Amino acid sequence: MPTATPPFIVAIPARYGSTRLPAKPLRDIAGVPMVVRVAQRALEAGASQVVVAVDDRRIADALQGQGVDVCMTRSDHASGSDRLAECAEHYAWPDDAIVVNLQGDEPFAPAAGIREVAHALAEDDAPMATLATPILDAHELFDPNVVKLVRSATGRALYFSRAPLPWARDAFAVHRNVLPENIPFLRHIGIYAYRAAFLKRYTTLERTPLEQAESLEQLRVLEHGFPIAARLTPEPFPPGIDTEADLQRAERWLADC
Repeated sequence: MPTATPPFIVAIPARYGSTRLPAKPLRDIAGVPMVVRVAQRALEAGASQVVVAVDDRRIADALQGQGVDVCMTRSDHASGSDRLAECAEHYAWPDDAIVVNLQGDEPFAPAAGIREVAHALAEDDAPMATLATPILDAHELFDPNVVKLVRSATGRALYFSRAPLPWARDAFAVHRNVLPENIPFLRHIGIYAYRAAFLKRYTTLERTPLEQAESLEQLRVLEHGFPIAARLTPEPFPPGIDTEADLQRAERWLADC
């Protein structure tokens, strides 16, 4: 029998400023602001509470009547996790509450994937969980904008990197345009689940050398010695929206659905 989905909260960090896509949360996708589409996905997943952590009143206004809570947060947070930690304090979430961090630029995140990351945390004693999906294309493996993940036999993250991982030494010595078989190349999906106590603790951890080198905040967790459970997503996650080209792709994707 399938395991019942544990109660979970979805918290969505939505920052107004973006260098690559100004006013990103409010950008229109087929007549609906991006942040509203993300909130709708969280509601479809069955979260007990959906909170959007915003730093600008215009985002809060766009969410009126959507059935979600809006938490005004400081504008100087270094990361989405820091922004959500402020929400955890504001709502006084219990230490053992499962909080899913759904990025504000993931308007097509599947409900099954949101539930799966909550499952991953509930069934592991790690304080944090995330998802991954197989990489099937060599170009994707060598793209530094695609974050790669390697994990242990017990399903925990060993490392995240923008570099191609793992390095298939013999195969790549011959060519790098086709992926060798039977090697678990994984793309990291940037959705996280934390227990609320760890979310608050995370913000007190000092930034780490690997985190800064790779510009990947999850490496701070590993460098400080905390495990991260990593599961495969049960459904594909379409890529997030970072650029104007991504917006155009999203419009085409919706038109084809």
